[in-house]
Amino acid sequence: MARKKQQRLVESLNSAVEGFLHVLRTQRNMRLHFLLATLVIVLSIYLSLPKVDLLLLLISIMLVLALEMVNTAIELTIDLIKDAYHPLARVIKDVTAGAVFLAALNAAAVGYIVFSKRFSIAIEKGISEAIHTPWHVTFIAFLVLLFLVLVGKILFHKGTPFRGGMPSGHSAFAFSMWTVIAFSTRNVLIIILTFVMAFLIARHRLTNSVHNRIEVASGAVLGILVTSLIFQLLL
Repeated sequence: MARKKQQRLVESLNSAVEGFLHVLRTQRNMRLHFLLATLVIVLSIYLSLPKVDLLLLLISIMLVLALEMVNTAIELTIDLIKDAYHPLARVIKDVTAGAVFLAALNAAAVGYIVFSKRFSIAIEKGISEAIHTPWHVTFIAFLVLLFLVLVGKILFHKGTPFRGGMPSGHSAFAFSMWTVIAFSTRNVLIIILTFVMAFLIARHRLTNSVHNRIEVASGAVLGILVTSLIFQLLL
């Protein structure tokens, strides 16, 4: 009896390892997560991090890997039981992928907090540099603009996060870049050429029927206003 229980335990362990290896072999995201996790663990051991910090990193890493495996299992199950396309199947896959994304963001935040103490990266210093450096201000403007574009698409229930919907993200970022260059240089020719480029990008979204005129125009206005406001406040 004890021998059979031991065999079942070994078989269960083999199945668990086979499941992990299958996801590792077939899923590109899992391979990327595993590579980053390995590098982080090796760096943690090399730096002799405190046990508490190491434990926080391990918990965050294992959460990402475990959710990636659950995400793969759910996707395979849906593909197995559902031959035809169904909107709810897409929603389920998106939700599980979102769970992995949130876990990855949490792991990145934990990693930053843990390693910032070792490398003496001060948050206050980073904020100070961001306020006084045009490149950092541009990065902040892009982040804010990306957030507002995604919020707009959620509120209007149209398009996907990176295609279609209100407002046009391509138009917003094209005219945001034009605004950045307009603030950063006095060369009129460069400003004009950048405006033409932004206009062509916006026009391309119209000719390809990805957006309508209102969506493209609202994206352009949003990009200009947000970027101008952030440059005026932080520089």
